[in-house]
Amino acid sequence: MTAPVSTTAAATAIALGDDALVLSHRLGEWAGHAPVLEEEVALANIALDLLGQARILLSMAGDEDELAYLREERAFRNVQLVEQPNGDFAHTIARQLYFSTYQSLLYGQLAGGDGEFAPLAAKAVKEVSYHQDHAEQWTLRLGDGTAESHERMQRGIDALWRFTGEMFRPVEGLGDSDGVNWEALHAGWTESVTAVIEKATLTVPSGPQEGAWTAGAGREGLHTESFGRMLAEMQHLHRSHPGASW
Repeated sequence: MTAPVSTTAAATAIALGDDALVLSHRLGEWAGHAPVLEEEVALANIALDLLGQARILLSMAGDEDELAYLREERAFRNVQLVEQPNGDFAHTIARQLYFSTYQSLLYGQLAGGDGEFAPLAAKAVKEVSYHQDHAEQWTLRLGDGTAESHERMQRGIDALWRFTGEMFRPVEGLGDSDGVNWEALHAGWTESVTAVIEKATLTVPSGPQEGAWTAGAGREGLHTESFGRMLAEMQHLHRSHPGASW
């Protein structure tokens, strides 16, 4: 059992836990559909890493199963980026590049602090570093590959860019005391992602990541159309057999 945390920390745990839970489910949807067998294993392992993080985080706020399977759509606090449909493989990789870079930097900052999330971050930072490297290597392979792979990778990079700004809106409960500097995180993310995109011979999307232009209100419980369908699928078995155990 995870030790209970303060109300403010519970809100943080739910936000970060929902990010990991939802992306884990999205990656799990690739089972049986990945382009090569090696990626079946890689994506499944990344999904399991994220699921492990989600379990720890959600258990800090309450019963992990109830939080995952019995909440309604508006109660989820994940950023909209992680709930976006998989699309083709390049689209998934673009989503992974954006989010894993953010998560790696965030957990790196948390691990260096002395807040309630430091122990989790210290353990998870190695996992998310691998997730980031996996996404970067595939971005390079697809972007600097064939004409078709280049075009598909660019489409994914462009399509998801508008969802990235939400990641840099401070998460409730996380701040200086936890070692989080949101401006530094945003700057580090932009520098890292830009370097990868340009090395892959792709074009960095134009337009700001903040303000009215930026999509995303997932932290407030507002989600995109595809999220409701994904949630129904994820929660179907548990809701169909309440109280069952295996």
